[in-house]
Amino acid sequence: MSSVAFYTLGCKVNFYDTEAIWQLFKNEGYEQVDFEGTADVYLINTCTVTNTGDKKSRQMIRRAVRRNPEAIVAVTGCYAQTSPGEILDIPGVDLVIGNQDRDQIMTHVKNIQESRQPVNAVRNIMKTREFEEMDVPAFADRTRAFLKIQDGCNNFCTFCIIPWSRGLSRSRDPKSIVTQAHQLVESGYKEFVLTGIHTGGYGDDLDNYRLSDLLWELDKVDGLERVRISSIEASQIDEKLLEVLNRSSKMCRHLHIPLQAGHNHVLKTMRRKYTTEEYYAKMQLIRQAMPDVGITTDVIVGFPGETDEMFRAGYDFMKAVNFSEMHVFPYSKRTGTPAARMDNQVDEEIKNARVQELIDLSEEMQLAYAQKFVGQTLNVIPERSAKDAPGRSTQHGFSDNYLQVFFEGDDSLQGELCQVKITQAGVNECRGELASVKQASLSI
Repeated sequence: MSSVAFYTLGCKVNFYDTEAIWQLFKNEGYEQVDFEGTADVYLINTCTVTNTGDKKSRQMIRRAVRRNPEAIVAVTGCYAQTSPGEILDIPGVDLVIGNQDRDQIMTHVKNIQESRQPVNAVRNIMKTREFEEMDVPAFADRTRAFLKIQDGCNNFCTFCIIPWSRGLSRSRDPKSIVTQAHQLVESGYKEFVLTGIHTGGYGDDLDNYRLSDLLWELDKVDGLERVRISSIEASQIDEKLLEVLNRSSKMCRHLHIPLQAGHNHVLKTMRRKYTTEEYYAKMQLIRQAMPDVGITTDVIVGFPGETDEMFRAGYDFMKAVNFSEMHVFPYSKRTGTPAARMDNQVDEEIKNARVQELIDLSEEMQLAYAQKFVGQTLNVIPERSAKDAPGRSTQHGFSDNYLQVFFEGDDSLQGELCQVKITQAGVNECRGELASVKQASLSI
C-alpha cells in the first residue's frame, strides 16, 4: 500500500485544505503515515504570511527530501502560490501546486511516478473567480469540525501578502455548504467553526446572499448545536447579522474581530476600513444583541509610524472595548508589501516592550471576563483529556463563549454537549463541575 505524509503550516484554512487533500489520497487507497517517518509521498502545505513562514516552509520541504530521497515531494499552499520558482530550486521537489487546481494532485503524482520530471502547476490566482470545491467528511480532531465557506480577500491591507497568495474573495455555493453540514452532523459533529481567509466577506461575490443568510440555513440543521465564526471584520457586522446573533440559539457567544491598531492614523496607514469610533460603536451593538459575548481580537504592535502617543491612545482604547482576549503580534516586515517599504520603522526593543504591556492588559481582561461566569453553568464540548490528569480523568473543552474549561469526567464525554458549572476562573483556564450531559442521538 502506498503511503502519504502531511505537514501543515499556517492557519485553520490550511489545515482544512490538508484534510481535503488527504481525502483525495485516501480515495486512491493511500494510508497516512507520520511526517517524521518514511513515506512514498510527502505533501507540505505552506504558509507565507510572514518571512518566517517562508523559511519554516523551506525547512520542512528539505526535511521531507532527506527522510526519503526516493519519495515524491509535493508542495502546496500560500508560499507555493507566490514563489513556485524558489521552491522548485530546492533539489528533490517534484510538484508545486498553488491554492487552486488541487483536485488534479493525484493526476500529477501518477505522472511524476512515471516520468520523474518536476512539475510547476501554479497558475495566476488573481484570475480565479470560482471557489475550489473540496469536501471534508470528517476530521482527525473529532469534536469540532472546520467548515470552509470562503477563500481569498479583497482588502489589500498594507502589511499583508495574503491577497496575492489566495486571490480575490470567492464564496462557496450555499447548497454545497449545507450538504457538507448535514454530512458532518451525521459523522457526529456538534460544533462547526466557519472558516475562510476573510470569512465575513462571504457572499460579496454572490447575488443577494450574505453570511447572515447562510447562518439562518445552518440554524435549521438538526443535530447541530453550535456555530462559531472563526473571524469577522467589524465593518461586516450589519443589522441582519446582529439579528442572527440575537435570535439564533446555535450561534456561539464568541466573536473574533480583528482590530489591528487602536489609533485612527495607524488604521489608515494599514488601510483598514474603519475608525476606532466605528469599531467601538459596532462592539456596543454586538453586546446589545448578544449579552455576555466574548470578543477576542488581533493587534499588531509597532506598525511603521506608530508613535508612543498613538500606542498609549490605542492601549486606552483596547481597555475601553474590554476584550475577552487579545492576540498580540509585533509588526514584522513582509517582503513585497507596502508597509515593508515605509519609513519610520519602529525599533525592535520598543516593539517588544509594547507587546509585553498589551499581553499584560489582555491577561487582566481575560481574567475579569472569566470571573463573570463563576457560579454559572455553561455548555462545554470536551475535546480531549487533560495532559497531566491521572488516568484521563479530567476533560478539557471550550464553552460556547470560548472559555477553556477543565472538569472531572472520563473520555466518553468527548464530543458530547456537557453542562458545566464554573467553580474557578483563571487567565487561560477555568475549572468546573459537570452538572449534566445533553443526550445526543448520534455517536461518532
